[in-house]
Amino acid sequence: MAENTAVTFENCQVLTFILADEVYGVDIMSVREVMDYTNVTKVPQTPDYMVGVINLRGNVVPVLDLRCKFGMGKTVKTVNTCVIIVEVSIEDETTILGALADSVQEVVDFEGVNIESAPKMGTQLNTAFIKGMAKKGDGFVIILNIDEVFATEDFAGLTGQKSADKEKPTV
Repeated sequence: MAENTAVTFENCQVLTFILADEVYGVDIMSVREVMDYTNVTKVPQTPDYMVGVINLRGNVVPVLDLRCKFGMGKTVKTVNTCVIIVEVSIEDETTILGALADSVQEVVDFEGVNIESAPKMGTQLNTAFIKGMAKKGDGFVIILNIDEVFATEDFAGLTGQKSADKEKPTV
């Protein structure tokens, strides 16, 4: 069965940010706020990309290192390092998360005609987390599907969501 390769994208506003010298973006409708890097409380026995949790106005918010999650090494904290607070949908529930970024750039309006599907790179690379590639100047902005970035089974347990073995009590 042949796939329909003509995908039409809608116009969108994207918050752009830097990870390891590459420009990424996330739909502005998913972003709650951008904060300076703050004290993070480490949580034992979590994946490498899980930096820890922060107190955001009395709420515990998990913070993840996107560079680490994408296999780019850990984020080195600088004066520009920030935490992007996003809303994601995990198992049909809205969850608030923090994502570390090297720096935040700007909000950009992209027309749908300037956004293309993520290139197919064989079976070795999972591109499900890429919503699209937006043309900007001579380069691209990789627009993330933020729900897919955090839709992994190991992450579901970190947010307090029920996992597949919910019948087992935790000790």
